[in-house]
Amino acid sequence: MHAYGQAPEVITFGESMALLMPPGNKGLEYAASLDKSFGGAESNVAIGLARLGVPVGWFGRLGADPLGRMIAKRIRGEGVDVSRVTFAEDAPTGLMLRETVNGKSSVFYYRRFSAASRMTPAHLDEDYIASAKVLHVTGITPALSADCAETVRAAVRLARKHGVTVSFDPNLRLKLWTIDEARPVLLELAAEADYFLPGLDELKLLYETESFDEIVARLRGLRAVSIVKGGNDETYIVERDRVTAVPYFKAERVVDTVGAGDAFCAGFLKGLRIGYSLEEAVRLGNLLGCMVVQVEGDWEGVPTWDEVEAVLSNRKHVER
Repeated sequence: MHAYGQAPEVITFGESMALLMPPGNKGLEYAASLDKSFGGAESNVAIGLARLGVPVGWFGRLGADPLGRMIAKRIRGEGVDVSRVTFAEDAPTGLMLRETVNGKSSVFYYRRFSAASRMTPAHLDEDYIASAKVLHVTGITPALSADCAETVRAAVRLARKHGVTVSFDPNLRLKLWTIDEARPVLLELAAEADYFLPGLDELKLLYETESFDEIVARLRGLRAVSIVKGGNDETYIVERDRVTAVPYFKAERVVDTVGAGDAFCAGFLKGLRIGYSLEEAVRLGNLLGCMVVQVEGDWEGVPTWDEVEAVLSNRKHVER
């Protein structure tokens, strides 16, 4: 855990929502009680980085309500700097309900007109962004509203202006916007990024092709190094002059795949921050993704750096 007050090396922002889920495999319709947590791609990445020992900040707009306060406290409790979070008096914290029935997970969003959807470029702190080494953004935030899209663009412009590295995970959510609405915005952000972190399925939709070679050709036209998740048991690093495949780690059992991509991002960014090669950083991302799918929850299963090192060095767990 990093010391409080240490300037964040990585900054990210977006919507975190309260999450309600029935215990066990009951459907929402039949559950007598619901477990309360929270989730959001960007705060998942921030918590992952904090657990890996990277000084990190997350901000967003939350409702000035019990759920908003709970989210801010929980994220702060994980060692993430939340000093730039703001609370809206006139809009609620977003909410999502999730159920897993017959092994299939379904999410229901209640985020229209949420506090986060009303974020504007005025909520950005230029000095805060300028002081970081990396700005990590996702394609979820621009899907929330036109103002949110402009806020992400403005944040990326500020990062570019101050020489801050931009990491971009498109995180395509077709429940929030159509592929035709998403495509121009996500491709515009990909063109501005230093690291582009898409899934192979997302690229097939964005580039309107099933051809891997065609996708690689398109990625090579970007200034970014592209890290393509979701290949045949491997992640691809696409650079101007080469494609490198980095094999997955095999999960002993898959419990919950939510948050795996966010854990990958956290592992990859941690690797970059400690001077790993691209290949080593992707390998670390792959390991984090593998560890997270074996635990239930959006971010709860993200390991600490000590736990990661134990796996990498094959240290045995001593029970007592």
